[in-house]
Amino acid sequence: DIIKSDPVMQVVATARDGMDAVQKVHAYHPDVVTMDVEMPRMDGLSALEEIMKTHPVPVIMISSLTQTGQDATIRSLSLGAIDFVPKPSGHISLDMNQVKDDIISKIRIAARAKSVISQQVQQSYKKPGLPKLSGWRRLNKSPSRDRLNKMVLIGTSTGGPKALHQVLPNLPADLDAAVLIVQHMPAGFTRSLAERLNHLSAIKVKEAEHGELIQAGCAYIAPGNYHLQVQNQSAAQGFLIKLDQSPPRKGHRPSVDMMFESVAELRGVQIVGVIMTGMGDDGTSGLKRLKEKGSKVLAEDQSTCIVYGMPRAAVEAGVVDRVVPLHHIADEILKML
Repeated sequence: DIIKSDPVMQVVATARDGMDAVQKVHAYHPDVVTMDVEMPRMDGLSALEEIMKTHPVPVIMISSLTQTGQDATIRSLSLGAIDFVPKPSGHISLDMNQVKDDIISKIRIAARAKSVISQQVQQSYKKPGLPKLSGWRRLNKSPSRDRLNKMVLIGTSTGGPKALHQVLPNLPADLDAAVLIVQHMPAGFTRSLAERLNHLSAIKVKEAEHGELIQAGCAYIAPGNYHLQVQNQSAAQGFLIKLDQSPPRKGHRPSVDMMFESVAELRGVQIVGVIMTGMGDDGTSGLKRLKEKGSKVLAEDQSTCIVYGMPRAAVEAGVVDRVVPLHHIADEILKML
């Protein structure tokens, strides 16, 4: 009903479970699929994986706010889902109209990403599995407590979780920089994202906590609904995470701009700023501040972006040093450091 309420959208088919969904996708060739994480016979994750292997198409997951639902949603994003919409209340939400605008907006974005998702998925299934970590990269997952003098800052939105799955696992365990990440995502889901990336990566990945010391060899993801900034303490104490719930910036909390701008105020730190797939221009004004301080800036190329919005804004503002496709970003970060 929500989809049919939009004048330019048409529901071409509905499926009663995951197995039926796979069959309907093959029969009707939809531009976009919306799919519940929890379904009988074949669940949403299994159906998503089968669809991506045989008939890649943009998929938006509809998920519950339970821990199980959050974990499954993050898994679905790594498998190729474009985005997700949390149900307003529980497994069976009779109040889905509360998220009507969100659903319609995300379907429109997904439809524009059809060609990109098809190319990405086809490439990923030609080379199944995640990058193999060599033995030396697995030896140490303890962040360094040496004085921190390098930071990598990553800002991303729609398509970001899958992009992060291709960047963080390719950074070495002995990385001599800290990584700070703002991923636009609702509260609750960022912890699941951090835990999954930590499991797959050589460096430690965690959800950021207020007041904790920032260490090299560790990636910190801003919690949903909290801005992440950096506080400069004494030389002995180093740099600390600052989380707050001050008003959203450009509709976002966390804000990429606020993280970039806070780090731009630090002294004695070499910075690499990275802007990846996402709608809008969050991050561009912060990158301007970083460039004024002599930082290097890297942007994801349009060819691999699910949504070429945030990188486009940064490129057009003239604040980007290098533009590379997603699979080269980790290597380029290491070169810039």
